[in-house]
Amino acid sequence: MAIIRNKEFVRRPLIAGNWKMNMDHVQGITLLQKLEWTLDDAKHDFKRVEVAVFPPFTDLRGVQTLVAGDDLDVVYGAQDLSPFDEGAYTGDISGQFLSRLGCSYVLVGHSERRSIHGESNEVVASKLAAALKHSLTPILCVGEGLEVRQSGEHVAFTVQQLRESLEGYPASAAEKLVVAYEPVWAIGTGEVAGPEDAQEMASALRAELVELFGEAAGESVRVLYGGSVKAANAAALMQEKDVDGLLVGGASLDAGEFANIVRFEKHFGSA
Repeated sequence: MAIIRNKEFVRRPLIAGNWKMNMDHVQGITLLQKLEWTLDDAKHDFKRVEVAVFPPFTDLRGVQTLVAGDDLDVVYGAQDLSPFDEGAYTGDISGQFLSRLGCSYVLVGHSERRSIHGESNEVVASKLAAALKHSLTPILCVGEGLEVRQSGEHVAFTVQQLRESLEGYPASAAEKLVVAYEPVWAIGTGEVAGPEDAQEMASALRAELVELFGEAAGESVRVLYGGSVKAANAAALMQEKDVDGLLVGGASLDAGEFANIVRFEKHFGSA
């Protein structure tokens, strides 16, 4: 088995925990406190590796209060936003509301929003515009299902999804963009794309970003991998050249496991 060697990061890594529809506001505060205590005990360097959590909407006010009151280093974001600022859109959450709650990030186009709620690339593009309007950094999610993967068209499909979702997105705002590759077939299944698969897609997505925004801007965008990420595979994934972070689902609900993912560098150098 190859030895993993230390890596100097071109872009600051981002480890993001998506809680999905889990954790009420009391459970969420407890989870965040445990995570912060665990990382503080381990003397985690937040300036080297950024840590973000994405609670349900009902938890955001509690998370904001805890982060501000205890001066936590963990940042937070929302799992979705409306393309609209206000009005008769029952159930929607405006980017303006999220900004006032102190959110740094917002997930846009997550695979579950695309598959369950039928969000098209056009809808995703409108949500990206709303995020930018309200000074939120969008994490644009793209990725292929099992049939596309098996057909061998996974790279072309995902690159097209990226291109269409970024329709109208200004190159001047490329620094306010994160892209997350989600192999849909690996989410919640226990399956995981190998490091080589993650690098293949991250490299293709970066090449498209360079094509869209120019070399300097495209190279500045962080590309995350998300799909059954655990502490056991985090270091190998993060060793790849174009993988700049991880979008973690179920494992982010366990403070100890998520902290070990955040501290992936401690596994560098092991066989």
